[in-house]
Amino acid sequence: MSDIAVRATGASRTFGSRKKTEVHALTDVDLEVAAGEFVSLIGPSGCGKSTLMRLIADLDQPTAGSIEVFGKPAKQARLDQDYGIAFQQAGLLPWRTVLENIALPLELHGVASAARKARATELAGLVGLAEFAHRYPDELSGGMQQRVAIARALATKPKLLLMDEPFGALDEMTRERMQTELIRITVETGAAVVFVTHSIPEAVYLSDRVVVMSPRPGRITDVLEIPFGDDRPELLRESPEFFRHVTAVREALHGTPTQRANER
Repeated sequence: MSDIAVRATGASRTFGSRKKTEVHALTDVDLEVAAGEFVSLIGPSGCGKSTLMRLIADLDQPTAGSIEVFGKPAKQARLDQDYGIAFQQAGLLPWRTVLENIALPLELHGVASAARKARATELAGLVGLAEFAHRYPDELSGGMQQRVAIARALATKPKLLLMDEPFGALDEMTRERMQTELIRITVETGAAVVFVTHSIPEAVYLSDRVVVMSPRPGRITDVLEIPFGDDRPELLRESPEFFRHVTAVREALHGTPTQRANER
């Protein structure tokens, strides 16, 4: 498998077929995400973050350029189950238990019942929900539902997670706990992550790199390295270094000339 999880080359997406009504959502995006790397996409609403995510997931196709996932066309990567995906809403089936929701992708791909149950049980433990395995979604908090959604995304052992504002609907305390949990899970699984967010602190806390996008038509205007490594305790959020990187991302979003945080 390629050591590049995602490669976008000149990727563009235009909606509409008439020049007067065309909407240029993305223009000439070049991006590489290494295997095992955590990359956040951040930018103003309508800048094409979710559009780029959909192109990577083969839920939409570029009008120009190309997308590869582990060296394959995005469509082949989807068919090969090379990635898992999680959205802002957990999207759980209310008539299925935690284990049954986690096991759904395996069921759809014909995995035997015993193997499905074993994998779902393993993942329920990974996301800290072992004792809630037989509960239904309406018996879970919002944060717990999102943990089920993440476990479901990991069911087929993908080496890439695509996450579109998965914590956007959560309260701040739950959101911070989920961020810490996500770091633990990705370190344990070794999965690469492409993560869409509107939150600058969230992007800095989670990421190896933060990709800053411009207002529509979406372009990558800056890429900032975040040097915190795999060990990111919750107290990191209170450190001067963390605030320096938050400031650097904020300045990049606003187009303010600035030195990189790690050059200060």
